[in-house]
Amino acid sequence: MDVKIRIENLKASFGKHEILKGITIDVYKNMVTGFMGPSGSGKSTIISILNRMIDFEDGVKMEGRVLLDGIDIIRDVNGVELRKRVGTVFAVPIPLPRSIYENIAYGPRLNNINDKDELDQIIKEGLKKAFLWDEVKDRLNTSALKLSGGQQQRLCLARTLALRPEIILLDEPCSGLDPISTAKIEEALSELKKDYTIILVSNNTKQIARISDYSAFFYIGELIEYGHTDALFTNPKIKKTEDYISGKFG
Repeated sequence: MDVKIRIENLKASFGKHEILKGITIDVYKNMVTGFMGPSGSGKSTIISILNRMIDFEDGVKMEGRVLLDGIDIIRDVNGVELRKRVGTVFAVPIPLPRSIYENIAYGPRLNNINDKDELDQIIKEGLKKAFLWDEVKDRLNTSALKLSGGQQQRLCLARTLALRPEIILLDEPCSGLDPISTAKIEEALSELKKDYTIILVSNNTKQIARISDYSAFFYIGELIEYGHTDALFTNPKIKKTEDYISGKFG
């Protein structure tokens, strides 16, 4: 298997508060890798480092390396350029106060794609991959704000896909969604991994077990256990992992 992202002894602190305590992990190409752990375990901090949104935080100190295709994204890559390769879907969907069409066209237009036929194709492709096309194809010019919460989240996924990234980061994308919307997101991710490398952060261990190929359990800034999802859930090597996935804490 090809390693897409290699994290080596990654440490991060905000002032005197250490958030990540030397994380080392490989993320494989065209796989869904699930990051799980209780609140405060450092999962979202890793996401913000991978997309360099952490650059906008004050008082952050980092050590270690994060390699994307062998290149250190902390030191050797421009953050804006990186975010063209690494797309992010956050917990709360934030559609632009524009039409469904314009929500998805916004990013490509910033990248100087203005040909209508090309934009039409990008938008159709993104909505299909996000399992939303059939629900909105006849109302692309209506406001995205009129969509349901689950539809808005899938729209945000389609908007990310329109930028044609290599990696998709999802930080609790289903935390506020109903079971039907959650199932649609999960179905989309299972298809998307054919073309993308995906990291899914979730506190829902059942969701991690359902759709992740590899799973990592974090606790208070440390990587406790990492491996094939089936093995980690059926035969965890560390008792703390077993206690977490069995619901004894979290």
